[in-house]
Amino acid sequence: MRLFAAALPPESAVEELAVRVRRLRQLPGADRLRWTGRAGWHFTLAFYGEVPDAVLPELRERLARAARRYEPIPLRLKGGGRFADRVVWAGADGGLPALRKLADSASAAARRAGVEMSGHRAYTPHLTVARNRGGALDLDPFVEALTDFEGGAWTVRKLALVRSRLPAGGVPGEQPRYETVAAWPLGR
Repeated sequence: MRLFAAALPPESAVEELAVRVRRLRQLPGADRLRWTGRAGWHFTLAFYGEVPDAVLPELRERLARAARRYEPIPLRLKGGGRFADRVVWAGADGGLPALRKLADSASAAARRAGVEMSGHRAYTPHLTVARNRGGALDLDPFVEALTDFEGGAWTVRKLALVRSRLPAGGVPGEQPRYETVAAWPLGR
């Protein structure tokens, strides 16, 4: 299974962001971006890729242990940014140090369970809203349109293990489908 660990925003936060994203989709060049659907909005904490079935029981056990070590984390969607000319994202504010530590623990849990993890890079809390389809497109107007965005406060209460099912191909605009396969409450 293709898996990742995530913090999932509540519907209220998703709705607030959706209002702003509708405005972004009216900007010049927006039709050249591939917009992620609301169902795909999440904060990836650790990406695992293809995980063998034999590793899943230990991965689940280690993620459950990791979740118990963290208290619920206050968060809100705030601002935005970009990764080079490829991705436009909404940012976060609140308990970011704790969220980063949870992301590190989710990665460590996978490594200890035997999941092959690619090189470690610093965690940047973000929720992807659009990807550049290629070609030269200035993403600055999209980032600027997110600068003053600030959603309401919410609390990350669970660490989720999410399955990603990639599109079969051939259908323009088809998005990956995400399914939460397990979740553990934060704290004891």
